[in-house]
Amino acid sequence: MNIHFIGIGGIGTSALAQYYIIKGHKVSGSDIKKSEITDLIEKKGGKILIGEQKAKNISKDLDLVIFSPAINKENPELKESKKQKIETKTYPEALGDLTKKYFTIAVSGTHGKSTTTAMAAKILIKAGLNPTVIIGTKLKEFDNSNCRVGNSEYLLIEADEYKGSFLNYNPDIIILTNIEEDHLDYYKDLDDIIKTYKKYIKKLSKNGVIITNKEDANIRKILNSFNIRKEWFSLKDETTSSLKKNLKVPGIHNLYNALAAKKLGKVLKINQKIILEALSEYKGSWRRFEENKIKINGKEIILINDYAHHPTEIEATLIAARGKFENRKIWCIYQPHQYQRTLALYNDFIKKFTKIIDNNYVDQLLLTDIYGVKGREKKEKISSKKIVQDLERKNIQYIKKEDITSFLKKNTKEEDIVIMMGAGDIYDLSKKFQNK
Repeated sequence: MNIHFIGIGGIGTSALAQYYIIKGHKVSGSDIKKSEITDLIEKKGGKILIGEQKAKNISKDLDLVIFSPAINKENPELKESKKQKIETKTYPEALGDLTKKYFTIAVSGTHGKSTTTAMAAKILIKAGLNPTVIIGTKLKEFDNSNCRVGNSEYLLIEADEYKGSFLNYNPDIIILTNIEEDHLDYYKDLDDIIKTYKKYIKKLSKNGVIITNKEDANIRKILNSFNIRKEWFSLKDETTSSLKKNLKVPGIHNLYNALAAKKLGKVLKINQKIILEALSEYKGSWRRFEENKIKINGKEIILINDYAHHPTEIEATLIAARGKFENRKIWCIYQPHQYQRTLALYNDFIKKFTKIIDNNYVDQLLLTDIYGVKGREKKEKISSKKIVQDLERKNIQYIKKEDITSFLKKNTKEEDIVIMMGAGDIYDLSKKFQNK
């Protein structure tokens, strides 16, 4: 097949593109800007078109066009594909087709999907089950890729809830980490989110299993109405303390992720020793508490790059940081992600930032401008400056993105911890520091 991807640099579309390349298909794709991920696909044999997306990128010999859900209906490539009557599918639809061909394990929930999928992949690989994996982050174990193509019946995927994407999938096992308000640019409220999760759980195969968090009230509420096999995990599990000692990634949130992955191993009848060994070998993934030693003005500091962008994730990550670096000075530079998300979760941000500062999880919190996602939202009357003003704390301040480098050069000291956090382009800045 000859397949073209619109928005090939996306974390989902890029994984699927690699899957098709490895399976011997001819793959091309376009994206607005070049990235590590587009470079990776090019290296693997994909044809990459960078810059403005144009109708001429759609050739007549294409069999299928796959596009990211973030792509606008007026996109010239999408319009041209439809004009030429080429089959078009969203990324979730295309991945959904794949789930019909495998025994599919889908990892879902508001937080922890990527890490739980990565941990589960480690367990399945160590047990010799040789899964195919589609994940929303890059793993060193996959040669810094977000895709692994195995040769068994198992497909392990990260199942995103945005725009109801996971309703396209056909899971045999669902791992459900937690449920909270998010993506309120699409969902009306928590009730709407819960309603969608109920529809998703109905997609579980006849003898399917749901592995989930016993301590999450929203999940318990949903599952009461389902007569399916449920496998619960909890911090009260008897093996939690030994698991905690062996985990190399910090934080209670990662302990929950590991408990979910461990329960999957048990459901698949994998030896307990193999499960624990695999989890103890997991050292994290791209943009998830990713640590690097760097030098700023001759001073060695630890730079942590983290993808957290929801108030709960931010708090969990910073609690983990303080737990790991108890007596070190911690700076957190946070770039809010999306105007609508920031406005919808405004009260949560205020509450969590207050707690973070008052409990000394960080010594200094710096907020830079909100990262707006092109074509996915309208600009709301909200700003990082407003958050800082409303918090009225001396150790939280607003900073322009272009001033971050000089600020850190001037203010950081040897052995300080700097956390660059957010799902936007703050990562590009942390990458510059790492490459110096």
